[in-house]
Amino acid sequence: MSQYEVELPKDLEDLIPGFLANRQKEVGLLASALVASDFARLHNLGHRMKGVGAAYGFAPISALGERVEYFTSTSDLGALAACVAQYQDFLSKLRVTFK
Repeated sequence: MSQYEVELPKDLEDLIPGFLANRQKEVGLLASALVASDFARLHNLGHRMKGVGAAYGFAPISALGERVEYFTSTSDLGALAACVAQYQDFLSKLRVTFK
């Protein structure tokens, strides 16, 4: 199993467990919105991902959020499902270190 490695500043160490717990919840929200074909909700969640990912040093989350936003504009459920799966994969294989 390959891992995604992210190195963050030591001063974020106390914030990251809560941040990552919220990202796990976000995956569930995305999956529920996907099942309901709720494109407005998917767009809002993608927008939030895009903003918070880079702010905390997780550029891949922001990139996925941008893709979610885009695919809601095209109503592409297959591509959105792939984004949700990639997000879950990223979180499950994430390894964070602090410097």
